[in-house]
Amino acid sequence: MLPTENRLRRREDFATAVRRGRRAGRPLLVVHLRSGETDPHVTGETVPPPRAGFVVSKAVGGAVVRTAVKRKLRHLVRDRLAQLPPGSLVVVRALPGSGDADHAQLARDLDAALQRLLGGGAR
Repeated sequence: MLPTENRLRRREDFATAVRRGRRAGRPLLVVHLRSGETDPHVTGETVPPPRAGFVVSKAVGGAVVRTAVKRKLRHLVRDRLAQLPPGSLVVVRALPGSGDADHAQLARDLDAALQRLLGGGAR
């Protein structure tokens, strides 16, 4: 389970990550990353933790399949939170093929997308 402080819940935060962040597409998913250390909704001098949200549409499959994909992605992102810059917003959008993919395939695509967004990979 993704800790509460690392969850992306507000519509505005999803929109900010998607519209103003960088994007990396893979065959099974698209990752949007908005790096930044300032959050307009948080007051004080502390740097907010990275937060992640997930978009899994009906094109992926039925309710059971969508829930399974979301759980797999939450688990994968939880293990990679330390790689993300503080205050960053991440939106992981599952593509239709992700419903048939196993855990290892999703992990490989997520790692490749994050590596590209964080500056470790070539375009």
